[in-house]
Amino acid sequence: MAIILAGTLGTVGVQAQESTGSLELSQEPTAQWGPQDISLLTQSPQQSGATADDISSEPDAPAPNINRTDASNSTDHDYKQPKRILFIIPNYRAVSADTFLPPMSTKDKFWLATQDTFDYSDFIFVGALAGISEAQNSEPPLGHGTAGYGRYYWRIFADTGIENYITEAAMPVVSKEDPRYYALGHGGFIKRTGYAMSRLFVTRTDAGNSTFNISEIVGSGAAAGIGNAYYPAQSNPFVKTYQRWGTQVALDGVFNMLKEFWPDINHIVFRGKY
Repeated sequence: MAIILAGTLGTVGVQAQESTGSLELSQEPTAQWGPQDISLLTQSPQQSGATADDISSEPDAPAPNINRTDASNSTDHDYKQPKRILFIIPNYRAVSADTFLPPMSTKDKFWLATQDTFDYSDFIFVGALAGISEAQNSEPPLGHGTAGYGRYYWRIFADTGIENYITEAAMPVVSKEDPRYYALGHGGFIKRTGYAMSRLFVTRTDAGNSTFNISEIVGSGAAAGIGNAYYPAQSNPFVKTYQRWGTQVALDGVFNMLKEFWPDINHIVFRGKY
């Protein structure tokens, strides 16, 4: 009985605080009991306790969820694929981990190849490759000096441009493949490295299924074969074709690795600045 009375008085006390303050105005020493208050005497201790618990547990519910959401959004933002790496290297083909995009149209695929081919950084990249090729005397008939460097430069620019348009536009349109790189974004170094290199041989279709990467393997070979039309005939076409083919595929593998790990490098080393 003492427990029932204590629970009832507690409930009545809460109701009294929520009332319009009529008791304070009247200043009467005893409260007026009504039918609603008397009915509380019939409640069990468990019911009274549950009511008190419900009242005390309501105020602080929403706050922690908002903080967790903000922290999650901040972390996701740091690991997104940027449009450029270090503000220089184009990264238009990279798609952030766990991201699903609609298929690209024919126009989108050709625009992607155009961006990669005529981006200002590509002229710098081609210039570096031309310097290396001249230093190695990879094509003796092209000569040395300023004129020789120019001969290397425009041929390597043609190599990269033709390869971009075949592997990122023409072949993907015909084979209905998606030329973008979908980052894995989780797992250990070996797992992600294996994934990045495997994308040279496996890609997505426009429908989102996995398929053999015809655009990369066949397209790079076709681009290397076209190069025979503007490289000196004195060079062995068969050997040089396979060298250019292997170089293009190897470079794409390196860039796949960079795309895969750049969000982590940017987050850990540069604190998300790039």
